[in-house]
Order: sequence, then structure tokens, then C-alpha cells
Amino acid sequence: MALCLSPFSVFPIRSNSCIMEIELESLLRAAWIAAILPILVASLPCARLSSFHRLVLTFASRGKVMPSSSRIFTVPQRFFLHFYVVAVPWTTVLLLMTWFYAYWMVPFSSESFHYSTVASHLTGGSHIFSMHKPPSTPLKHRYRIWKTLFLLLLMEVQVLRRLYETVHVFNYSPSARMHILGYLTGIFFYAAAPLSLCSICVPEVLSFAAHHMAEFIVNGRDHMPKIEFDWWGYMKPLTKLGWCQWIGAAIFIWGGIHQSRCHSILGSLREDREKSDEYVIPHGDWFEFVSSPHYLSEMVIYAGILVASGGSELTIWLLFGFVVANLTFAAAETHRWYLQKFDNYPRNRHAILPYIY
Repeated sequence: MALCLSPFSVFPIRSNSCIMEIELESLLRAAWIAAILPILVASLPCARLSSFHRLVLTFASRGKVMPSSSRIFTVPQRFFLHFYVVAVPWTTVLLLMTWFYAYWMVPFSSESFHYSTVASHLTGGSHIFSMHKPPSTPLKHRYRIWKTLFLLLLMEVQVLRRLYETVHVFNYSPSARMHILGYLTGIFFYAAAPLSLCSICVPEVLSFAAHHMAEFIVNGRDHMPKIEFDWWGYMKPLTKLGWCQWIGAAIFIWGGIHQSRCHSILGSLREDREKSDEYVIPHGDWFEFVSSPHYLSEMVIYAGILVASGGSELTIWLLFGFVVANLTFAAAETHRWYLQKFDNYPRNRHAILPYIY
């Protein structure tokens, strides 16, 4: 059944939301750069920056690596749960709105393909290794929308899994704290990350949703067209995405599997700590190579999302840059804490990158 949409096509939506799209992407990029720069400066091996390093560390530290003298302006570490309480509904709303928009306004069917465009889209429609972009076409726009939907679907899987692990795997100590700025940074991240993945289309998606909401208010439910859910129709376009998306998804899954394993190891250590009240050295999985494998696997997860995006969106590159900078900084401090805490700590382990750092 075809849905009648009044005189409201994808192209007017795009033209009306073009300015909003540019402003949103500019704001997101500025926010990511502002978040990355202090971490990079604090990471520089310069004695003159030691005070700044300690300041950033105070904001970023949590749990066992937080100095006992830095308890002011802190919140319980169990507030990590709030990150995913924000992330899950926000990502779900963006995912569902984009999915409805993509299905009704920019269908990505087999009829959309022509012989001249098959070759480029078999490679995922990406230009990750090229600075030159082909001219925009309706087909390319459809492809970008469905690719964005795929990225949001990966993000949905990630935040749902992290919500489950926070509730059922982790057992935060009542004394574990984190700085309020670190807490607010986490809230910002899980609000801005899904938005960054769909920033190229969210203005037109919101325009689409607002139009139909207004139509519903004016005409009433009885005058709205009846929507029949075609589940295969909603899923089929995703099967037409290119190899870039599926390689990115494979990397994403690989990182997620190892992060779950490492979180399970840490969760079991916290259970043991309740009995002995002593920290122990974690072993197993990627803990045999680095001190913070859960951070390393998080970087792998977002690297998978970056690959799945095709690598052509600067906003997603900056999102990935923040993940790498933030987790590398945190892993270095965690590694230093382990070395100071345990005389027998394995010397072959690195902070976050096996055999490198």
C-alpha cells in the first residue's frame, strides 16, 4: 500500500533544512574539537603542563584511580547508569524517526540502481581514501540516508548492551566516585554521539516528523492514511548496503564481544573484592596484553562505526577522535595506577595498545 504524503517530497525537505543541517554539523564539530583539545594538551610530555595535566586528570578520574583528596564536586560512580538511561531512548527516537523517513520518503529499492552506478556502490559508496567526492545524485542521497540508519542501528545495539551490563554485570562500590564534570561529559557524549551519526539528515527527518504531526493535529486520526507495517520492506534496503558497512559491522561486533568479556572479568573481580576488600590483577582475554582492554575494545567499536560510515563525514571522524583521546588518557592513568599498586604487575602489558603504548 502506498502512503499519500500531500505535496511534500524529499527535495523540498532538504532545501528547507539545508541551513539547519550546516549549523548542526558546525556545532557538533566545534563541540567535539573543544572536548578533544584539553585532553591532547594535557597528554603532551611537557613539564610546564603538569598542573594542567593534574587538573584534567581530576576531572577525568573515577573509581580506583581518583585521588582520595579529590572527592569534592563528585557523584557516585554508579551514576554511569544515567548515561545509558539517556542514550537508549534518545538513540531509539532518532533511529525510529530516520527509519520511517527513509522507508516512506527515500525508498532504496533495486529499481534505484543503474549499471553506471552499481560499481561505485558495491564499494559501500565510500571515499574513505579519497579527498574527492562525486556530485550529489538522488541515488547517493538515498544511499546516505540508509547508511545513516545503519549507523544508528549499530549505536542502538551498543547502548542497549551497555545498559544491560551496567545493571547486571557491574557492581560499583558505594565509595567509588567520579567528578561532576566527568559525569556531565558522559551525558554530553551519549546525547551528541547518536546525533553526530545522523547529522547529515536529522533536519529533514525532523521536518518530516513535524509535517506529519501537524497533519495529524489538523486532520485528526480518522483522516490519516492507514499504515501497514511491512517488516521485510523496512529491513530489505539494509541488505543492499555495500561492503564498507558490513566490514564496519564485523569490526563493531568483534569489539563488542571482547568488551563484554572484559566487563565480565571486571565484574567478577568486584564481586571478589566485596569478600576480601583487596584489588587483584585482572587476567583473561585482552587483559593479557593491555591494562584497559575494555577501553581498547570501545575504540574498536567506534572504529567499526567509522568504517561503516564510509569515512566521508568529518563529524564522525571527530567523534572517533574524542573516543580515542579520552580513553587513551584514561588508560594511561589506569596503567600507572596498576604499576604503583602491584609490584608483580606483568611488565609485558601496555596501557591500551598492545606492544605499542
